[in-house]
Amino acid sequence: MVIPVHDVNPHRRTPVVTYALIAVNVVVFLFSPIASTITGSGSAASQCRQVAFLDHYAAKPDEVIGQDQPSQVATGRVARDDQGRVGCETAAPGYRKNAFVSVLFAMFLHGGWLHLLGNMLFLYVFGDNVEDRLGRLRYLLFYLVCGYAATYGFSAADPSSVQPLVGASGAIAGVLGGYLVLFPKARVWSLLTFFFFLPVRLPAWLVLGSWFLLQAVYSLGAGITDATGGGGVAYVAHVVGFVVGMLLVLPLRGSGRDRRIADPRFGPYARR
Repeated sequence: MVIPVHDVNPHRRTPVVTYALIAVNVVVFLFSPIASTITGSGSAASQCRQVAFLDHYAAKPDEVIGQDQPSQVATGRVARDDQGRVGCETAAPGYRKNAFVSVLFAMFLHGGWLHLLGNMLFLYVFGDNVEDRLGRLRYLLFYLVCGYAATYGFSAADPSSVQPLVGASGAIAGVLGGYLVLFPKARVWSLLTFFFFLPVRLPAWLVLGSWFLLQAVYSLGAGITDATGGGGVAYVAHVVGFVVGMLLVLPLRGSGRDRRIADPRFGPYARR
């Protein structure tokens, strides 16, 4: 497994949008009921609040494709059946859920610390340069479109699924695809993980190309996992987001002219 930690690819201006996206993702996670299990509260009441929260805000393929809100959702309260078994109480929803808007909400929700930190690491390493090349507004639009495309692609692959779909990975996969197109030869410091961590500097096409290949293999199953969820990982969403990012980045970058930026490694100015 290759874990990117830093790219040797300077940017001209502060990646405000990338930093803001990271900050929003972290803050939303900290204030969501999902974080309570990380801080030590794993009670039935806490879990039922999480289920109710996801029913309300997370994207679900059957809702995204069918546009139908379920007749019963979790209320956030604990219930017991006639045999005394503990579960989560359900009732008719007291709100009107918009499936299209839930896709946006889902991009800023995460299932745990590892999920959040892994996504934010990839966004931090690769997002700044894509933002620098596209410009802030077009980059934000690019990010959101990739996220929507990833969610709808995943939902189309399994339209009957009621499993909540959360995470920024679809949108970030689009950023990775855009980076691969714009900076294929950029060097990326990565950690090769076997029985220990080995730092290596690899070209972006190898790091990101191998990542995409792995996602594609997992999404197809190949005797490793199922075609969509893969034991909690939406590999199809990663594949769709990555491909959409590759296709969108060139028309969105405008003229695509190289920008002159200060970089002491190559003298007073370097071209990107």
